[in-house]
This record gives sequence, C-alpha cells and structure tokens, in this order.
Amino acid sequence: MKIVDIIASPGLTGFYFDDQQAIKAGAGHDGFTYTGEPMTPGFKAVRQRGESISVMLILEDGQVASGDCAAVQYSGAGGRDPLFLAEEFIPIILEEIAPKLLGQELDSFRHLAALVENSKRPNGDRYHTAIRYGVSQAILDAVAKAKKKTMTEVILEEYDLPMILEPVPIFAQTGDDRYDNADKAIIKRAGVLPHALINNVETKLGVNGELLLDYVTWLRNRILAIGGDDYRPVLHIDVYGTIGIAFKDDTQKMAEYFAKLEKAAAPLHLRIEGPMDAGSTGGQIAQLKALRVALKERGVKVEIVADEWCNTYEDIVEFVDAQAADMVQIKTPDLGGIQNTIEAVIYAKKYGVGAYVGGSCNETDAGGRTAVHVALASRPDQMLAKPGMGVDEGYMIVHNEMNRTLALLRRKASSR
Repeated sequence: MKIVDIIASPGLTGFYFDDQQAIKAGAGHDGFTYTGEPMTPGFKAVRQRGESISVMLILEDGQVASGDCAAVQYSGAGGRDPLFLAEEFIPIILEEIAPKLLGQELDSFRHLAALVENSKRPNGDRYHTAIRYGVSQAILDAVAKAKKKTMTEVILEEYDLPMILEPVPIFAQTGDDRYDNADKAIIKRAGVLPHALINNVETKLGVNGELLLDYVTWLRNRILAIGGDDYRPVLHIDVYGTIGIAFKDDTQKMAEYFAKLEKAAAPLHLRIEGPMDAGSTGGQIAQLKALRVALKERGVKVEIVADEWCNTYEDIVEFVDAQAADMVQIKTPDLGGIQNTIEAVIYAKKYGVGAYVGGSCNETDAGGRTAVHVALASRPDQMLAKPGMGVDEGYMIVHNEMNRTLALLRRKASSR
C-alpha cells in the first residue's frame, strides 16, 4: 500500500495561543482575553486563536489517513519553536514535505516518520515541531490502515513492546476555572487532576504561596466530600515557575513550602510541575535536582515534574540521566514526531523516572486520540486529557478512544 496524494487544510485547535512572557509580566484580563501588548515574537495579541493544519494522506485503495499539526499554548516560551500559523506553514508541507512521502510504501511507521524527522529545509533548518508532529500522526494512521490494525498494535510491533490491556490514568486539566472544573473532573473520576494553571504569583500562587495553599486545601476537602470513599486521585498542579519567583529560587524555602502543600493535600499524593524556571536546560536541571534533594532530606514526598526546558527527546534524556525530577512531562507537540514521544516514555521508564504523556490544551481531537494509542502501547504513568480546558470534551475524547481501543484489543486477544 502506497501514498498516492497528500492534501492539507487549515483548522482550529481546542484552545488558544497565549503569550506566557506577557502573562507572567502581569497582563490584565478583559473577559476571556488579555490586555496589554504581546512580548513574545510572532504574537499579535497576548491571547489569539490556536491554529492547526490537518494533513491527509490518500492511500492506493482510497482510504484517507490523517493527523493534525499543532503547537502548544505557550509557543515561543521555554525554548520552544515559534508561533504556528496555518497560512504560513501549509505551503511548506505541500511543497517540501509531500514530495518526500509520495509513492512511499506503508510498511514501517518508524522508517517513514524518521524520514520526515531527519529532513531539513532548504536553508538547513529543521521543520517546525508542529509539522513533524502532525505528519507523523498521519503516517502512523496510514500504516495502521494499510495493515488493518490499530495504531496501538503498530507501535507494539515496531517497538517490540508487551500488550497490556489496562487503561492509563487520565489527567484532567481545569484551566483558570479551577473550582467548577475540578468538580467536573471529580465527578468523571479522573485519575489525576487538576493542573490548575497557576501561572501568576500575585493572583494565583500568592506572594507567599498562600493562594495555592488555600486551593490545595479546598481541593483535598472537595474530593473527600463528593468523590466517595473509593476515589483517591493524584493531585498534579502546574505552577509555571511561580514558586521560584515567590521564594526567589531559595531551595530551602521552597522545600519548606512543599512540606506545607503536602500536609494540605494529605491523604492525597501531590505532584508539582515546573516549580521554577531557571532560563536554560542546564540551569533547570541543576535547580530541580537541588530541590529534589532538599525534599528528600526533609522526608517530603511531593513529586517534582519537569516541563519548562524539558522539550525535546534530547532534553528528556538529559533530565532523566541527571535524575533531576520524579517525572518528566513528554509534551507531545514539542518533541516533533510522535515516535520521539514513544521513545521518551521508554527511556524514562528504563531509568526509573515517571513518564507523563502530556501535550497541550491547544491541540486537536486527532492529537488526543493518537496520544491514546501512544500511551496504551508505551505505558506512561499518566496521559493528558486533551484538547481544551473545559474538562468534559478533552476527557471524553481521550477516555472513549482508550476504551474503544481496549475493547478491540481484548476481542482480538480472546479470539486467538
């Protein structure tokens, strides 16, 4: 089965592009938008609509395989590729990527994905991570259709992984509506929640961390009140470096604060993502590792999750080798081709570091469904419900794709 044509269409994502630098600097709110001037190159506003590109591969038998190119909400921040706009990148896909794939035999996902991943633009630059991400999704879908198998099975076969017919815990994120949306996640019995979008010291963390401490206390009480005796999710909160800002990167003061958060969360297990932003990969590794050591010395069991400056497969290897975090977020669009996400999960697990197949609210339904197959095959500790910040939609997409796939795989397993 070969690829006979490639087409692309512009699309929208499940959320928005936000200028993280401007938000951290204090951009004001005006309804759902932000006020003030953007600070990150490429942005025309602090918040603007998220854009995607659907890449469709036409197969010899008329089947259509597809994947969506998309970039994260905070594009251009933390060492990531710049803003991804459909009008700018569709011509690149059709003029530069398509010729590499037309006529290719669909016999190996890894081979074709690597062909795109390792290609360079005429000027010598790598292709935008969003392009590599979406095209690799389409290739995986195409190989699965050619072989009449699920995408999960293709990954299992090509990476020689064991089939485990159990769901992967799903992480529901609330966005700024961190109270009502936490209720939604509790009612749906998400395995991990709430993310909470703590991206500003004054309005969300508190200058001494008091606002987040109050929120964790409320969240713990809410889960125990309405979740039932048999529901004990993991609490996972992304603070976007604000703890480091509030405590001036003082490791011991941050460790003291983590001890307070742990007490407020008990008996629930707590993870804190991105406690500080050191401004570079090396700096982030050093600071996270120092905090992790300080927490262990105090007997604090709060886990640290790496995000900022842990963007590429190579970055993840560095963080894992340094044992700088308890868990790494493998932010799928930032890694480019999804084969890199698969290999990052495998690498983290091999060396005893937690793996989180994340991504962004600013992806599409296609990216969410493909991530399910990646997770079912590679078995991370958790995966993100995506896209969007409304809980219901993203959780439904990921949860239903997971259950559909598991039902199909169980049927095949029982008939052997």
